[in-house]
Amino acid sequence: MKSLLFLPILISFFLSLIFLPKWIKRCKQIGLSWEDMNKFDHPKDIASSGGIVVVISFTLSVLFYIAIRTFFIETQNGNTLEIFALLVTILLLGMIGLTDDLFGWKKGGLPIKIRLFLSFLAAIPLIVINAGTHGINFPFFGTTNLGLIYPLLLIPIGIVGATTTFNFVAGFNGLEARQGIIILSFLSFVAYATGSGWLAIVGLCMVASLIGFYVYNKYPAKVFPGDILTYSAGALIAIMAILGNFEKIAVFIFIPYILETILKLRGGLKKQSFGKPNKDNSLEQPYEKIYSLTHLSIFILQKFKKNVYEKEVVYFINGFQIFIIIVGFILFRGTIFP
Repeated sequence: MKSLLFLPILISFFLSLIFLPKWIKRCKQIGLSWEDMNKFDHPKDIASSGGIVVVISFTLSVLFYIAIRTFFIETQNGNTLEIFALLVTILLLGMIGLTDDLFGWKKGGLPIKIRLFLSFLAAIPLIVINAGTHGINFPFFGTTNLGLIYPLLLIPIGIVGATTTFNFVAGFNGLEARQGIIILSFLSFVAYATGSGWLAIVGLCMVASLIGFYVYNKYPAKVFPGDILTYSAGALIAIMAILGNFEKIAVFIFIPYILETILKLRGGLKKQSFGKPNKDNSLEQPYEKIYSLTHLSIFILQKFKKNVYEKEVVYFINGFQIFIIIVGFILFRGTIFP
């Protein structure tokens, strides 16, 4: 019977794979499309906000997972409350991201203060169920119980931080999807290894949906993810860390996003991550200074080759992320395999 638990993962993949072409077609019919900034001719007919299919596929597959456990495997619905709180938070942030998409990034989208405030409120489902454990191990001080500080302050800060920063490393075909696949696959492994198999399956449902999305988002992209995808995937990373009690591991593997935030702040959060495309679609630095990991990637790659292309920038950032994950696995292997 437990082999049935893999069905939600497959369902998530196929739902995303099947319905994305329909979304792409409809977006083109009604003009809900965006401009591809990393191409010289700037094609303007790329379907927008494809992340809505990812979020719906993920939600339905997780609900199917709950149904399998309820009717075929368990007599008691362990962790069901946590899963529903997770889904509500993801859906709330998806709505915030979709609203931001519809307002349009060129017009500023939702004001930053409103986005942060709404993202803070989206953490309420996790707060009201008192998610996670309140004890944090500090060097030299041992384990400290933070009490209400953890659910009332640290949980929303974690959700807002992960949601916002995951949205920063974006703008290149396949980048957000590949990053989500890499990070959530590792966190699902950590969840399984630390005894939270249910959380691993939930994480893999999102991974499967992202893989289906990547088929249409890889270079040259037919659909863009939109903030609805980056907000949802970023939030799930934070939620898995909270519910699985491996916050330190999640923070460590988020190093690329911490660096991205520092670079973005250097530009006053106003510099875009795009490259400057040439006629052959190779990319140049868009600014004199570096304001994003994508800019840094172009700069480093140009030291080794004359022309740098969009796919190479994506692979470079993915490689850096995988390197950080490997280092994190080595550093935290005692936590992962207690």
